[in-house]
Amino acid sequence: MTGVLLVAGGAAVGAPLRYLTDRAVQSRTGSAFPFGTLVVNIAGSAILGFLAALPAGDGVMAAAGTGFCGALTTYSTFGYETLRLAETGARLLAVLNVAASVAAGLAAGACGMLLGRLVGG
Repeated sequence: MTGVLLVAGGAAVGAPLRYLTDRAVQSRTGSAFPFGTLVVNIAGSAILGFLAALPAGDGVMAAAGTGFCGALTTYSTFGYETLRLAETGARLLAVLNVAASVAAGLAAGACGMLLGRLVGG
């Protein structure tokens, strides 16, 4: 039961932060490209990579890894926004969104892991 509460607590912070970050980034770009979703997914990948490399304990992984990062990042919104771009004729932006999201997410996760290994010894 403690694990469930830790996940819920982390998610209670991650979900509003995702929303606020996405809105703040999108309002500054004025672009059809979903930069806000890209930013939160990159940040979440980096944080999760960092935590995985420490290694963080079960409680930290439940709260920060599963709860916070799980609620901060969003595959469903990424999928929806990509399909919306393609359906509205912005196919190049849709392809760029997929390529940028996958490449940047993997790179951010790798950088987070590298940093975690440096910090964690």
